[in-house]
Amino acid sequence: MNDRLKKTRDLQPLLDKIELNALQSLACPSRAAVRRHPENRSDNEYRQAFSQDADRILNSLAFTRYIDKTQVFSLIQNDHLTHRVLHVQLLSRVARTIGRHLRLNQDLIEAAALGHDIGHPPFGHDGERFLSRLTHAHQAGYFHHNVQSIQFLDKIERHGSGWNLSLQTLDAMLCHDGETHVRKLFPHGPRRFDDLDTMIQRFLETEQIGFSPMTLEGCVVRMADTISYIGRDLEDGIRLGLITREQIPDTCRHILGTTNGTIVFNLVTDLIATSLDQPFIGFSDEVADALETLKAFNYRYIYKNPAIKQHLGTINTIYAHLFHQYLTDLEKDRASSVIFTQFLSGLSDTYRDTHSLPQIVRDFISGMTDSYFIRQAPVHLRPHPVDHV
Repeated sequence: MNDRLKKTRDLQPLLDKIELNALQSLACPSRAAVRRHPENRSDNEYRQAFSQDADRILNSLAFTRYIDKTQVFSLIQNDHLTHRVLHVQLLSRVARTIGRHLRLNQDLIEAAALGHDIGHPPFGHDGERFLSRLTHAHQAGYFHHNVQSIQFLDKIERHGSGWNLSLQTLDAMLCHDGETHVRKLFPHGPRRFDDLDTMIQRFLETEQIGFSPMTLEGCVVRMADTISYIGRDLEDGIRLGLITREQIPDTCRHILGTTNGTIVFNLVTDLIATSLDQPFIGFSDEVADALETLKAFNYRYIYKNPAIKQHLGTINTIYAHLFHQYLTDLEKDRASSVIFTQFLSGLSDTYRDTHSLPQIVRDFISGMTDSYFIRQAPVHLRPHPVDHV
């Protein structure tokens, strides 16, 4: 390594010093990052720890598969509907904006935002429920996409060695929960990897459970998750003719607005104003009430709308078929099966030795994109996209 590149080694301590002066007292500095496996710093490594995490997640194979994962609407031929990859980008942007104005660590926020939904299986939350029934029935625990995000990045990527992400990033990913309505979120405080592993085990044993993140940055990601999807899903629902803008409840119209841009701006503004110089991340009571009303409205008229659920019976059948097929292939050691050729091939012996056959099937299916999942199904079960609902 020449002298010119070696000079970059001095940049990280300088950035750490600048960061400490810029961050508020309750923020998580990059030098506090903890990894499960200590790493030797190379001569030219100038990135801070959470910046490294974000780069590793962005360059993972699992991140690449975001591009063909359902957010809310699936099998509808409309290029302007939100997919999982766009939701992740929106969340990252919203959360970093909040973090900047609250003087929190934006690198930690970005890393957690980029990785938080990587474990989502094909066809969104419906697919998650179908897969969870199967994993639980086969003694592989309940399926939770946040747990699976850590599974991919910690135990499957890089041939089973994982990306060795920081505890703070993994904790924020595990504790994100944009579905549960929360007015104020206080960070839990310091944790260890033993605590993280215990929390993961609790998720596997429990159908409905949640934890508060250990950092304020993790709290921001969790609250911003809702902000980034609530108005966007509303716009998609209007675009598909499921609802009209005039149907938006009056309290939401007056307090939050009627367009995604206005809703996001008002939610972000209120969250920043309410959380400034506070030990929590939260909304004012008025805005929290309006957000809860809007979320209930979306659930009734969009998320639970039968018009967008017409393929679910078929998707459920495909989940059951593929799970049984791959489990049988593993039991009979059918080396020609795609679970061997396109998943287990190249994975370390450690992965195989530490995972049961149902867990291996879980990991393979949950990593599939929507289109790959459909291609694996028998021809007679494959649903066809529609132009409208």
